Amino acid sequence: MDPVFEETDEESTGGVSSLEEEIVLGQRPHISFPFSILFSTVLYCGEVSSALYMFEIYRKANDRFWMSFTIIFIIAGVTLDQITLMFFNKDLRRNKAALLFWHILLLGPIVRCSQAIINYHKLLKNLKQEKEGSQDSITKRNTMLEREIALSVRDNFMQQKAFKCMSVIQAFLGSAPQLIFQIYITLTIREWPFCRAFLMTCSLLSVTYGAIHCNILAIQMSNNDATIKLQPIEFICVMIWRFLEVISRVVTLAFFAASLKLKSLPFFLIIYCVPLLAPWLEFWKSGAHLPDNTENNSNMVGTVLMLILITLLYAAINFSCWSAVKLQLSDEEIIDRRQRWGHRFLHYSFQFLENVIMILVFRFVGGKTLLNCCDSLIAMQIIITYLLAIGFMLLFYQYLHPRWSAKVLPGRTENQPEALNKNKQLRNYYHFCSRAEYFSIKSMSYS
Repeated sequence: MDPVFEETDEESTGGVSSLEEEIVLGQRPHISFPFSILFSTVLYCGEVSSALYMFEIYRKANDRFWMSFTIIFIIAGVTLDQITLMFFNKDLRRNKAALLFWHILLLGPIVRCSQAIINYHKLLKNLKQEKEGSQDSITKRNTMLEREIALSVRDNFMQQKAFKCMSVIQAFLGSAPQLIFQIYITLTIREWPFCRAFLMTCSLLSVTYGAIHCNILAIQMSNNDATIKLQPIEFICVMIWRFLEVISRVVTLAFFAASLKLKSLPFFLIIYCVPLLAPWLEFWKSGAHLPDNTENNSNMVGTVLMLILITLLYAAINFSCWSAVKLQLSDEEIIDRRQRWGHRFLHYSFQFLENVIMILVFRFVGGKTLLNCCDSLIAMQIIITYLLAIGFMLLFYQYLHPRWSAKVLPGRTENQPEALNKNKQLRNYYHFCSRAEYFSIKSMSYS
């Protein structure tokens, strides 16, 4: 794999390497307000605050079981969020004590969101000054202004990548188990207070948002890592598909858990371990060796640990919905860039079978206990909802799947020979960030 960029002079240039600065200066991307960062932060604040409020309610009611798991899921999610943001921004290497302090207080996403908004307005101001500057005054001040714009563009780009990665990790390692658990509580005690409904809503939005990001990143990887902008109709189709898939899956898991209680744990372990062990079985059958693209983690133990963490996240995503990619541990890129219908068909076939089994268990074991009526109707509606999700998935991939040639980022200059090399470097830079965005631990090999 070709090196993405050099980091020899990164600290001396304020955190930006010379190649990054050359790319940003030569290819000025479209600047937009960081809505994705703001939305991720709002979801983070809503989920954390409502979970803490529910924790206090359970504590006052002396419900230790509900209290313990509610706080465990929220602490696990927010801790991983802080680690993800610190890892992307390399805070430990730059001795940013103030930011580390805010991350310790679990306020890192809020502080970084504020910084991103301030940086956006500062960038607009600098771009306005650059536009209004006279052309005959090419001085050191103009050079410094260009450099400051380059730094701001780079920071804006990396913050968006970091928050997208945080959204994926928070969705499937924090929000998904929290949502299933809160639905389980609601079915068990047959109460649905507003604060729990708000927590479940935030968790559902978080999981759906993370699943949408998985789709977008998978599309980028399958199209030479070009940044693709979905059209409104395409985004709506993906949103409906993922929402229906997630809601039907988590409700099915919650009904099954509420029907069998602790007896459901072996089945959950099986459906989690299948996507966890499948990449390793394929790796073992292929007779391949471990990827050799981890220069800094050349130690065999470090490489194996990195791949284990990747497969843990991969299995967590597939436990709730389709991950949109396929792991190939024998390949140095780890992720299969090709969109395979066979892998997609296999996943949805097995998950549909799992859902049917769990719904039947709910119908014949826990339906009368959990619900006083309409258990058959609810079971049928859950199955129909999942089939509708599959239908929207087929609609998207058959008719609405974007093509790379038409929807790459602005600033593409095919008719300028002198820009071809910079375009190649820019794609390599996006390639690096997209890999790190989907599986954040994957980018440890480049750090």
